[in-house]
Amino acid sequence: MNPYDLLIAPFAEFEFMRRALVGGVAIALAAAPVGVFLMLRRMSLTGDAMAHAILPGAALGYLVAGLSLPAMTFGGILAGSLVAISAGLVARFTALKEDASLAAFYLISLALGVTLVSLKGSNVDLLHVLFGTVLALDDAALILLAAIATVTLVTLALLYRPLVLECVDPIFLRSVSRAGGPTHLVFLGLVVLNLVGGFQALGTLLAVGLMMLPAASSRFWSADVTVMIAMASGIGVASAACGLLLSYHAELPAGPAIILVAGGAYLLSMALGREGGLVWLALPRKHLEA
Repeated sequence: MNPYDLLIAPFAEFEFMRRALVGGVAIALAAAPVGVFLMLRRMSLTGDAMAHAILPGAALGYLVAGLSLPAMTFGGILAGSLVAISAGLVARFTALKEDASLAAFYLISLALGVTLVSLKGSNVDLLHVLFGTVLALDDAALILLAAIATVTLVTLALLYRPLVLECVDPIFLRSVSRAGGPTHLVFLGLVVLNLVGGFQALGTLLAVGLMMLPAASSRFWSADVTVMIAMASGIGVASAACGLLLSYHAELPAGPAIILVAGGAYLLSMALGREGGLVWLALPRKHLEA
């Protein structure tokens, strides 16, 4: 098979592949930088919990309007925001820590969402909700993903300094500015927004994949936040394209194929990355070298 047939023909010949690529690129460009900040703030599992938290709202939208993009999107944003606020209040006013309260809420949300979808839909509808329909993105979904990517990148650019400071030294940020609290809330809003966007293409179980796997991969190559963001976005875009090609040629489900490619990039980075990769750690170091 020549390179054209292998790499270009699927996108040149089939509109659904081009739409899936545009949607995957939009998700990767926005979600991967958010994932970098989640990782630096040691909130990686928060992203996974929030991905499940949006399911009941999306399921309610599905019950009311069927597979309607506006209804499911609004419901997902509402449910994700409600869970994030509730987990914070539980952590603030009870003895339970935020990670434990998030875990409890996400388990309840996942079970409730699956139950709600099952009340009205078939097993096929449930699979669409859980694993997404990246090969069936229409114009409205692409516009939504592009809008989420634009809002996310502009907001991250405006809040870049307080976000980095909060990751590196939150105590110092609180001592010199009151921006920490509002920045944290806006950042959680971006997390929910990107998970809702990822939900449209990859489903609730895989939406967090393009957020966290490229971010974790980038950490093995650089300790500079700006470089990590650029690399995470690049790895995410490459994962989307290569995953779609893998699904086309190997006849695999597209969403899981994208996440498997991202997972492969993570394993490769863990092995070969210059910042703490297994191979570099195994190499002999010079005397007195840190």
